[in-house]
Amino acid sequence: MASGKNCGRLQQSLALQPVASPYREGSRMTDNYAARDLATIAHPYANLATLPDQGPVVMERGDGVYVYDSAGKPYLEGMSGLWCASLGFSNAELVEAAREQMARLPFNHLFAGRSHDPAIALAEKLKDMAPIPVSRVFFCNSGSEANDTQIKLVWYMNNALGRPNKKKIISRQRAYHGVTIASASLTGLPGNHADFDLPIAGILHTACPHHYRYAHEGESEEDFATRLANELEEMILREGPDTVAAFIAEPVMGAGGVIVPPAGYFEKIQAVLDRHDVYMIADEVICGFGRLGEMFGSQALGMRPDSMSLAKALSAAYMPISAVLIPERMYQAMVDESRKNGAFYHGFTYSGHPVAAAVALKTIEIYERDDIVGHVRKVAPLFQQRLREFTEHPLVGEARGMGLMGALELVADRATKTAFPAKAGVGAMFTRYAAEEGLIARSLGDSMALCPPLIITESEIDLLFARLAIALDRTTVWVNSTLK
Repeated sequence: MASGKNCGRLQQSLALQPVASPYREGSRMTDNYAARDLATIAHPYANLATLPDQGPVVMERGDGVYVYDSAGKPYLEGMSGLWCASLGFSNAELVEAAREQMARLPFNHLFAGRSHDPAIALAEKLKDMAPIPVSRVFFCNSGSEANDTQIKLVWYMNNALGRPNKKKIISRQRAYHGVTIASASLTGLPGNHADFDLPIAGILHTACPHHYRYAHEGESEEDFATRLANELEEMILREGPDTVAAFIAEPVMGAGGVIVPPAGYFEKIQAVLDRHDVYMIADEVICGFGRLGEMFGSQALGMRPDSMSLAKALSAAYMPISAVLIPERMYQAMVDESRKNGAFYHGFTYSGHPVAAAVALKTIEIYERDDIVGHVRKVAPLFQQRLREFTEHPLVGEARGMGLMGALELVADRATKTAFPAKAGVGAMFTRYAAEEGLIARSLGDSMALCPPLIITESEIDLLFARLAIALDRTTVWVNSTLK
């Protein structure tokens, strides 16, 4: 089976019952968890002003595509955690890989020429399987760190090549590339910039390739893609090609709303980049390792990047690890600068951590052995079919997606595509109802995102959408009674 022998699947009927748990809603232990959490943890991506009223949801364990909270309630994890738990939540082989490596060599670093077998073997494997030529692999710990490193390496390379002015990086509106100072600047979402004094200088944003939202009236997908490529070229010419170093893009935009670009988009973009010697970075943090029905999203979308950032499904989220795939011309520039400066002064304590690397190696072994990409290709048509069954729902403006990734965009008026007021909280209400029905989805504004574990079965897909349908209908009732 595509899920492997050790994933521990659960019953998959609509009548799924909570398992026995020592923690029940309203119990002293559950209440104690919430109080301790609120007294100690600063939660990312939460409204810290309202969280004390709502309280945290404390998860206790996971099994297959399900997670269980401290009251014993099961949830079908429709977001793979944060786009990352590709092999589900109970893969015994990954647990054992971590245990074995921890017992043998729990830590070693890669600074100053030190190394270890898991990092070497993982770098070899990534070079071998990458769809682009790769000279070296640089390890980090998160997608944010990988994309931050990409910026530094582009600047470093152009300094080595005697092009000190060729430093600007072009990202896209609604892109998501991380939350460090530099990677959050690449991110094209207002919330990641507001009051953080971002973006930093030298980071530009071109148009988002969302045909439903941004195409002109009557504009075909091809014409829309052509216009966006022309706008990118106009930006490069306006800034000066000798100042523009790189362009970064996700194959399918994730946190920006699961935006699938129009057909031909990347081919047209690539032609512009080639004309002006602009380096292309593929952010494969979400799309890499099978999500779109190919091992890498770049292959599914016709991208020809110079470099790639990998994270999330690299270890199926069982350990923090990420990687930057470095082409030869960049690596030679790094060698030249090391000669000049005495060393390559960049790295992280946990770059290529041996336990994380061992888990990543086992993850890739499972992908290949169990033909996870083939499994995605098998079940993705059902996933996309069920997603698009909501196209005519009175609250849905667009159903979109690719592979095992999708979103429903909720609108106040389908005919005019009018969005709900941001403060109305329609997306948040949907996710609340979904959770009550035992489904974890994510609201990206009013786009309801889904990204289930790659091991999900067809019966589990049916269950996911059955629960989603109930949550959507409940949201419709709430909208009609509250906002209209």
